[in-house]
Parts: sequence; structure tokens; C-alpha cells
Amino acid sequence: MQENPMRAFWKTVSVLSIFGLGYLAGTLQLAANSSALAQLEDDGVGEEVTKSITAAYSALQTVRSNLNQEGRYNPATKIMNMTGVMAGGVDSIADLESGLGVDPETFGALYAEQASDEVSINLDYDENGRLTYKGKIVRMYSIERLKAFYQKRLKFAGDEEESAGF
Repeated sequence: MQENPMRAFWKTVSVLSIFGLGYLAGTLQLAANSSALAQLEDDGVGEEVTKSITAAYSALQTVRSNLNQEGRYNPATKIMNMTGVMAGGVDSIADLESGLGVDPETFGALYAEQASDEVSINLDYDENGRLTYKGKIVRMYSIERLKAFYQKRLKFAGDEEESAGF
């Protein structure tokens, strides 16, 4: 059975109209009321929280300075490695040089382009988009080393972190 040419024409027009309306609705976003808003600069924390964070940061800066004087803090980043400070020190430069991995905070800071000037001149990316230091892929500590790193931190921590299951 052959279909009527006029009927085939109207079927084609109908299908194209439906696709056209779908495309138009998609480009105009008629069906969706989804708007992504960037976070505002004001993070909404109260004054007491702001004061507490400022006091904690100041205390960490003092600890960092003491660790520096003892030769136990050698960062690879411009920003303070708070996890390394809380663990009693970290030598991120030696970790990078070894190629065996760095702590999570250093790893994240390097990818966030927060490397110190001495480190940044040796950073690059390989063909797969992985960060390299002097040609070696920058990796995070092994699981065993991560566990040991966080265990070091526990000896300085109170009950709150101990109950976290480390």
C-alpha cells in the first residue's frame, strides 16, 4: 500500500514542527527554571565563627613558624599547609623530589596554581593533563603513607578527631 503524498507531506511537517518547537524551547529555556548562581563573597558565617577562624589561623601561623625554626616545615606552596602543620611538619619539597607522592593539601594547592616560586618553575603538564614536577607525575601519598600522616596528626589532636575513626 502506498501512502498518499499529501498525507506524507503533513506527517513530515508535523514531525519537523515538533522538533523545531523542542529546539526553540530548549534554546529559550522555556521549560526549565534553573539558574546557577555563583556563591556570594559573603559566606554567611557569623561574627563569632569569623573570630574563631581568625584566632585558629593565627595560632597555626605561630606553630608553622616554630616548625620552620626546627626545620620541620618545608612547603611547596604559597599558602600554609594546615594539615602538614597539624601533623607536626611536612617536607613537601623532598616529597616532590622523591616522586613518591605529596600530602593531599599540597596536591590540591599545586593543581590550584598555588605553588611557591621555587616549585612553579619546575611544574608542567603531561600529554594527559597530569601535573608534573621535573618531568615526574605529581601523585598523592600512597594509602599507607596517608594513614601514617594522619596518625601523626592524631597525637596532637583532642578527643574530637580520635572519635572520627582514624
